Amino acid sequence: MPNTHNTKNFFAHGGNELVIGGKLTFLEGAEVENFPSGTGSGSVSPAAYIADSEASTVAALKTDFNGLLAALRTAGLLSSTAPAAETPAQDEGGGT
Repeated sequence: MPNTHNTKNFFAHGGNELVIGGKLTFLEGAEVENFPSGTGSGSVSPAAYIADSEASTVAALKTDFNGLLAALRTAGLLSSTAPAAETPAQDEGGGT
């Protein structure tokens, strides 16, 4: 019987790259050294500090909330582009 097992986690490029295609679990007490923080592609930095809202009107709360959204976008924690609008499906039945 041929070996048809494919592993999701493997070393590539002569052992210089570990590819994780499955689940990576860190057990209690595990340590990670030299983990990149805040640099490079896909990295995330903390959002800027925003004081607690003291808004007393809906308009002021909206302003505070939009400031929070802007800070999250700037930090890379929230997408800065809206998804494309979907076109509603047309009723092909023609009636009730």
